[in-house]
Amino acid sequence: MSSMTTASDTAGPDSAGADGAALSLVERWRAVAAATGPADHEAAKEGVRLAYEAAGIARPERIVWVDSPLVGTAAAMLLTGQGGALPREIADRAAGALRAAGVEPEAAAAGASVREAVRTLPWAAARQRLHDTLGSSGWAERWALTGAPLWEVTRSLTERIRTGVVEALAAQSDRGQESAVRLAMLDAVLGQHDAPWLAAVAAEGDAGELAGPAAVARSAGWWWPYEKAVVIAERPVTLRRDEAGRLDSGTGPALDYPDGFALYAWRGMPVPADFLGQLSELTAERIRTEENAELRRVMLEHYGYDRYLTESGAQPVHRDETGVLWRIEMAGDEPVAMVEVVNSTPEPDGTHRTYWLRVPPRTATAREGVAWTFGLDAEGYAPERQT
Repeated sequence: MSSMTTASDTAGPDSAGADGAALSLVERWRAVAAATGPADHEAAKEGVRLAYEAAGIARPERIVWVDSPLVGTAAAMLLTGQGGALPREIADRAAGALRAAGVEPEAAAAGASVREAVRTLPWAAARQRLHDTLGSSGWAERWALTGAPLWEVTRSLTERIRTGVVEALAAQSDRGQESAVRLAMLDAVLGQHDAPWLAAVAAEGDAGELAGPAAVARSAGWWWPYEKAVVIAERPVTLRRDEAGRLDSGTGPALDYPDGFALYAWRGMPVPADFLGQLSELTAERIRTEENAELRRVMLEHYGYDRYLTESGAQPVHRDETGVLWRIEMAGDEPVAMVEVVNSTPEPDGTHRTYWLRVPPRTATAREGVAWTFGLDAEGYAPERQT
């Protein structure tokens, strides 16, 4: 079951005590990281002004708004002279956004990147002050309570966005273009997805040199700061995740932006846009002939291992008093091993429910497989009553 996160999500109430305050802080920044809907352009512009002033740099002459990190990366490539091999349609959109803001889409038109001055150095200074105040163990504890929980959530999201941008802007065989795309993304400040770092230095993030990056993070998505211009991306329109926090498309994109840049996923696993629509029409033969091992695993999970075993004509390889071991040979991938067990406790209607346990591929016996699910070896597994 997927959940949709929107900009209207709110954090929980503040709690008393250090741990409670940290939890409240994490929830507020978690809401920032997951915010969707139109950016607050005026608040973001003010955040940029604060960031440049704190770094001792003249405020940029132009603010360029783009609809996604995809077009933002393309715009950055045009401004750094790396846009020659961009897909025409995306290059035209990036050039149009630049011209609409009064910036010519050519190398050096916006000046050099100032990311280090407005984000890297202020963050390092704020972290060092806290480290000096709290000590190594105190800083580690602070990070564990604030930044770390958000880092686990945002890291996979930002990496998936980067991968999607690379796939859209660089052919798989063009390593040089892929490198140029990744370099352009290194010029970006992650905006709302910098939430983990900002949560860890929250006191610093509301004042001083990090007030600007914190204000942009609360207001917008990724942004590329240059001497004369700043490129800022809108936030997503939609963000869908499952209960474990993984991207999960459900009935639509897992993540999409106003210009149509979208990512699709099944329980965190990236999938093609048209893949999810095919799941309702799966057959055992379709699963067997899928060449992509990762997509085949998604198919099996959706279809049901027990159903696939039945319909594919698989044969048991071992049985004992604990259950029945089945193995499915998968072309180009490790085999799938399952133990079929029957619950000894009857259901209200007197029947006994059958369960299927996924076990390591090299499992040799049903007992070994069941024991593995309890963290034991076959010799050490001796239940008083089989359940």
